[in-house]
Amino acid sequence: MSPVATTSSARRVTTTALLAALLAASAAISIPFGTVPATLQILALVLIALVMPRSWAAFAVGVYLLVGAVGLPVFSGMRGGLAVLTGPTGGYLLGFLVAAPAGAWVRELLEVRSTATAVADTVAAVVVIAVVYAIGWAQLILVTGMAPLAGLLAGVAPFVVPDALKATAAVLLAPVVRRAAGA
Repeated sequence: MSPVATTSSARRVTTTALLAALLAASAAISIPFGTVPATLQILALVLIALVMPRSWAAFAVGVYLLVGAVGLPVFSGMRGGLAVLTGPTGGYLLGFLVAAPAGAWVRELLEVRSTATAVADTVAAVVVIAVVYAIGWAQLILVTGMAPLAGLLAGVAPFVVPDALKATAAVLLAPVVRRAAGA
């Protein structure tokens, strides 16, 4: 392997680890908000989708979920374990594993089609949030037995504006992080 390939690979591994750690750290800032807590994780998740290729985005989120599943307190409220993933809010976390690579894929697809980077990033951010909401909402209503509308009102509606602001921050930060990561 050439020194350039080794440096590039080491940089990608380091960036992936740092973004997984950022995702964990963003859960530490947790505000109880009814059934679903408010965290900064959407900002970190969108940033992962905007900076990493889809396979590495999935890897970063997978590492985070695995660390939490084995019990380390990396989920909101400093919790960990499988019970969190199978509980009412676990669908949002599991949605991260689908959302990050989906957002990265959309970003990559739009960039190949010569779409402006800011537009590609914005569309990818919307995809990330939509996927997290869909999977999280579905598990919330299944686990709690809430009616679909009640689940939507409890687990999605209150977060739309704050998550849009977090995603906007991620879209603005992404070019800086990409340059720093050499992406």
